[in-house]
Amino acid sequence: MRVVAVGGGHGTAVSLRALRSLTDEVTGVVSVADDGGSTGRLRALLDVAAVGDLRKCLVALADPENPLTRSFEHRFSVGELAGHAVGNLLLVGLIDATGDLEESVRALAEVMGVTGMIVPASTTGVELVATTRHGATRGQSEVARTGAIERIRLEPRHPAAPIAAVEAIERADLVVVGPGSLFTSVLAACVVPGVTQALAATRARTVYVANLRPQVPETEGFSLADHVEALQRHGVVPDAVLVDARGPFGAQASPRPVVRADLADDRGLVHDVQKLAAAVAALATGRAA
Repeated sequence: MRVVAVGGGHGTAVSLRALRSLTDEVTGVVSVADDGGSTGRLRALLDVAAVGDLRKCLVALADPENPLTRSFEHRFSVGELAGHAVGNLLLVGLIDATGDLEESVRALAEVMGVTGMIVPASTTGVELVATTRHGATRGQSEVARTGAIERIRLEPRHPAAPIAAVEAIERADLVVVGPGSLFTSVLAACVVPGVTQALAATRARTVYVANLRPQVPETEGFSLADHVEALQRHGVVPDAVLVDARGPFGAQASPRPVVRADLADDRGLVHDVQKLAAAVAALATGRAA
């Protein structure tokens, strides 16, 4: 089974860990729009693409016994390196030396023993721009601190998607979108034009994994239907919406078919990898509605 996870951040890393338990043919298509924290500092210094989400997703599919994998998330705590993760520095170093974002990710994936493939959603770094009821907001960090978002777009307006990302989506048997921050992670990857077109063209079953709850302030007050309608406004129309049955969205309706399952960890704070894997497997084999 060929599966693809689209999005960014911790949410897509969780999806990748779940999918990895189901198949070796897994691809992550990952946003490079982040501009906060270590990633933002490195972008400002070196004018490179955002690497933080790529780092998280590489670790999700990497050999856990590989020494590089074990150190990839380590953060320095002193001096000018304070706050920087080892993986971020390695990625931007390769990008700065080679000028090739895709090849840099591919090279690190190889030495980390990654199962499957991690591909940036665009071939170059992008800036997120949100249209809200109160005006425009620029930059992923600022958008994440904004409410009343109506649409998002990227600058440059038409960034190219890697051929590997497009082909992975088009050839997939199952595409998982999310979970994660709706506008700043999930849609930040999906609105790259080539990714949007591939999602529309694929014959794969596309599943949106909804967040466990609204995210304040980015999606404050959003219902499950609001989340799905935002996806559809941006050209992403899932075949099914996977929802935690015990969470606030569990009893809500959606413009697309809803599948309810036990998805959250014991504290109800994040998606549980094993539970998510079981729910996705049921969808993929037709055992879920």
